[in-house]
Amino acid sequence: MTYKVRNKYFGDRAFYKKTLSVALPIMVQNGITNFVGLLDNIMVGQIGTEQMSGVAIVNQFLFIFNLAIFGAMAGPGIFTAQFFGKGDEEGVRNTFRLKIIIGLVLSAIGIFVFSAFGKELINIFLKGDSKGFNLASAHSYGMKYMKVMLIGLLPFALEQAYSGTLRECGETVISMKAGISAIFVNLILNYILIFGKLGAPKLGVIGAAYATVISRCIQFLIVVVWTHTHGNRMSFIIGAFRSVCIPVALVGNMLRKGFPLLVNELLWSAGITMLNQCYSLRGLDAVAAINMASTINNLFNVAFIALGDAVAIIVGQQLGAGEFEEAKDTDRKLIIFSGLVCVGLGIVLFTLAPLFPKFYNTTTEVKDLAVSFMRVAALFIPVWGLTHAIYFTLRSGGKTFITFLFDSVFLWSVVYVVAYLLSRKTDMAVIPMYFCVQTVDIIKVIIGAILVKKGVWVANIVEN
Repeated sequence: MTYKVRNKYFGDRAFYKKTLSVALPIMVQNGITNFVGLLDNIMVGQIGTEQMSGVAIVNQFLFIFNLAIFGAMAGPGIFTAQFFGKGDEEGVRNTFRLKIIIGLVLSAIGIFVFSAFGKELINIFLKGDSKGFNLASAHSYGMKYMKVMLIGLLPFALEQAYSGTLRECGETVISMKAGISAIFVNLILNYILIFGKLGAPKLGVIGAAYATVISRCIQFLIVVVWTHTHGNRMSFIIGAFRSVCIPVALVGNMLRKGFPLLVNELLWSAGITMLNQCYSLRGLDAVAAINMASTINNLFNVAFIALGDAVAIIVGQQLGAGEFEEAKDTDRKLIIFSGLVCVGLGIVLFTLAPLFPKFYNTTTEVKDLAVSFMRVAALFIPVWGLTHAIYFTLRSGGKTFITFLFDSVFLWSVVYVVAYLLSRKTDMAVIPMYFCVQTVDIIKVIIGAILVKKGVWVANIVEN
């Protein structure tokens, strides 16, 4: 490899040190979160397949809420990173205020929707062949789990407002520490409340829900207390609540940039949920298997998710500072780095896939399906890593409508159509179907690479 090629596509030690200083805390937090999520999943899976399936179905819909929060705050977050890069403290403060308002509004909407339509939503996933499983029991467990989980929606939303702003201002460690603390609380309470240990009642799936809600409240409190007691470092918090006034022009600009992201995350998460609904038509064993596989996959996906955040933060700050050539160079190297990391992760997941289902109390058929789902996912982790880095590249420059087309519109108009036709118009088994659906994302990588190379995303959106 010549020096010219190496210098174009690969960074020096200082480059990777800076990248990892941003990505590693996020990676560690998400990794531990997903690892404990795996243990949580295994604990619920020890109770039975119906319990695990009911919880998995509810989590599909909570996933939509979580990504709605993520998407709604992503628009102001783009401005936060660029304001911080510019050194505009009041600009950061205004974006934070809007995030708090967004968190309050979306939490109220989420609680209403899940309370009013929870039964109907869960039934969407209980249309396939039961294959000896009790669908009514799965529905009942799902409803019990959902009712408790609604308590945690508001703390989660407000914590995202705080943590997102801290990360966009370069502070990633405290969110990691809060996450780790909450995770261990969740793990301990899961063990106590699910199985009735240390004199506590045996609550099953309800115990899992209480553990999650309590841990989310603790995570929220840690981040809030730290932020308000470190105003010397996070000066945006000083006076942040003296007023809720935000300049109208800025609100309009943030909403114009942010609305496509909110719609995108809603449609994307709903699309993923409906993809899983297509797979569920092959039976409740497919629901259980893809739940197991997704939990493991998420553990491996933390690397490219964290590197995507690094793209948004580092490249966004460079764009805000007007360093366009540096931003393009940084972005190219980060995309290459993410792809290479994902190749390694895919190899590891493909090799270790047969080990994970052994910890679940379910049928051999469900375990074998889960292994197959994981191995197909392992083949496509590099594809997902590249699309994730490209998505955050486009978003860092405020090209939110393009990201909307690139992400959710592509998912619904191409990927979901393929899944819908295969699930309803053919007798194709669930694993070949899953493989065919994932191959469509290769088209997305090609389109994204063209957009990045053309530099359509290079823009300073806070210059004035």
